[in-house]
Amino acid sequence: MTAPAPASSAPVPAAARHAAPPARAHAGAPRWARPGFWAVLALAAVLYTWALGSNGHANDYYAAAILSGTRSWKAFFFGALDAGSFITVDKPPLALWVMGLSARVFGFGTWSMLLPQAAAGVAAVAAVHSAVRRSLPGTAGHAAALVAALVMTLTPITVAINRDNNPDTVLVLLLVLAGWLCLEAVRDGRTRTLVASAVMVGLAFNTKMLQAYLVVPALALVYLAAAPGTVPRRFGRLLAAGAALVASSGWWMLVVDLWPAADRPYIGGSTDNSVWDLVVGYNGLGRIFGGSGRGGGGGGFGGESGAERLFNDVMAGQISWLLPFAVLALVCGLVLATGRARPVAAPPSAEAPVGAPPPAREDSGARRDLPGARAALLLWGGWLAVHYAVFSFSSGTFHPYYTTAMAPAVAALTGLGGVLMWRAHRRARAWAWALPAGIAVTGAWAFTVLRRTPEFVPWLAWAVAAASAAAAVGLVAARIGPRVRLRIAAAALATGLAAGLAGPAAYALTPLGSPVNGTNPTAGPAGSGGFGGMRGAGGTPDGTRGGLSGGTRPEPSEGTPGRPAQGTPGQAPQDAAGAGTRPEGMRGGPGGAMSEQLIAYLKANRGGAAWLLAVGGAQSASSVILSTGLPVIAMGGFTGSDPAMTVERLQGLVSAGELRYVMPGGGRGGPGGGSGGSEVDAWVQANCAAVDPAEYGGQDSAQDGAQDSARDGARSSLYRCG
Repeated sequence: MTAPAPASSAPVPAAARHAAPPARAHAGAPRWARPGFWAVLALAAVLYTWALGSNGHANDYYAAAILSGTRSWKAFFFGALDAGSFITVDKPPLALWVMGLSARVFGFGTWSMLLPQAAAGVAAVAAVHSAVRRSLPGTAGHAAALVAALVMTLTPITVAINRDNNPDTVLVLLLVLAGWLCLEAVRDGRTRTLVASAVMVGLAFNTKMLQAYLVVPALALVYLAAAPGTVPRRFGRLLAAGAALVASSGWWMLVVDLWPAADRPYIGGSTDNSVWDLVVGYNGLGRIFGGSGRGGGGGGFGGESGAERLFNDVMAGQISWLLPFAVLALVCGLVLATGRARPVAAPPSAEAPVGAPPPAREDSGARRDLPGARAALLLWGGWLAVHYAVFSFSSGTFHPYYTTAMAPAVAALTGLGGVLMWRAHRRARAWAWALPAGIAVTGAWAFTVLRRTPEFVPWLAWAVAAASAAAAVGLVAARIGPRVRLRIAAAALATGLAAGLAGPAAYALTPLGSPVNGTNPTAGPAGSGGFGGMRGAGGTPDGTRGGLSGGTRPEPSEGTPGRPAQGTPGQAPQDAAGAGTRPEGMRGGPGGAMSEQLIAYLKANRGGAAWLLAVGGAQSASSVILSTGLPVIAMGGFTGSDPAMTVERLQGLVSAGELRYVMPGGGRGGPGGGSGGSEVDAWVQANCAAVDPAEYGGQDSAQDGAQDSARDGARSSLYRCG
């Protein structure tokens, strides 16, 4: 008999006491883990790219800036709406850079612009899978990761936004990478890993400004509570990460605000032509508190603010399907992962000395691998709590697609907490209620949401309710008899998972059936997406979507961005300027598309001017930029109320021959009819010559001419200023 090796008396390192080592990707992985992972990624790729070419320019506002960035590196750097760099979009440019670089390499078009977005969405799913898998070792980690990735993939609002060119897709990927790195920093204790996490948040700030900081409280508190080392050392590392966060967030803002204002575009969305004002006002406090159109006044996109906002008729089908389960999973998971390991007598060993006490082993419900799960639960739980509070109670502009930032937390909590509840259900009678209760509540809520639009797959609500009830009963019954109870429980668990994902999956499929609503992308049937909501499969007989006025969008005609006539799939036919044309009914946002006759007139009479035209607001400018590829001034920016154009600046542009035609007003509202000031309108009317609509074919006597006049001149008139 060999003597057992003596126990080491060396002290246990601090890192080993605080965190478990991460599970390796394929060491001891179950046979289904890798095929399951790739199957989920394939599903995500299909959902995010199917019929992507039908989306045309998606959001015209951002598409115009991307096109302009392919014509001018200056416009590219600043994120200018037009290639002449008169005014920027109202967001920082990092997401535009990603799409713009693709458009520079492959040529501007639907696929070159939107495929990077879809790829970012798939990458975010993979990152969530990795973060969850590394939080629990062994089969449990792989199972939790697979569930989390599937939930993330099928979140309806995430499917919708990943098919659009809004910046939220890139934002989510960067934030998930920040969370992944933070959890790694908790495990390895390295300062550089935490600093890298902070840099990811800083890059996210340069994608959508202060919304990126909603994850900072969760990241910082989790590191402070769970990372190895003494508390002073943790604070020191957090200070280093804070410095990295400030540097990676502020470098672009600092460069732009130090750049001479006369040599750069006006900062769209600001009141004083500074990025700082844009951060604090329009994209900061204005989003939370609203007020005077500076980030406010649009709360109706997601319904009234309050604790129930994410569960109302507008928001419920976009993000809330698994919110109740995620909260229950968080609470139960923290309780299960926080309990101390209790010594339990192990079976006596044949080699143990006679009379020796049996060795102790840890209770299966409180293993030493749970500190990693506890840190992950705290991170994703804090992430979810902060986003819920801000999104629910903010009074400023709130779009449903903002909630895609909640999807990683909901997915991770569902996977981690669900697996921990499953383990507890099998091993402890005291926890036999948790998982059945979660499945029952999820099924009841899904039934409620689906019955709000009873014409949408009418049988699905009843099937979900029946399957959820059967799963809950099966899990409870599996605790009664000792025989075959594992098979019953496994079958009930699979049924409950299918029932919980059936509603989100049905909603997630609808964006694949018709063009995206670029300014307010949502998923689901008619009536489920709020103002600007979409009509998907089952919403109407023809499968069209609701427009901004609640009507339906006509099917795109042959040869438009929505239905390409020939060439590369999804690539719009291009005119001599290289940009696809867009007919009425295919706009990516509010505002007017001008008639082809008027655009042809402007191009023919432009002369040597740098800008083709100056209009009141960005939506009209975007339409012309996309149909001509030429610079157009949006005097009032996106809202129509930016004070970007002054009389002095307009006089200088006209006298220098850089601008010949002005169409004041016609924006989305704001002072001066959308031109940024009534003085500009008055100067144009007093010093420029009104153009007779007959010069560009806008004859009031003909039916077509009447339509042209209504579209081009009812709210604004064209003036020749040079």
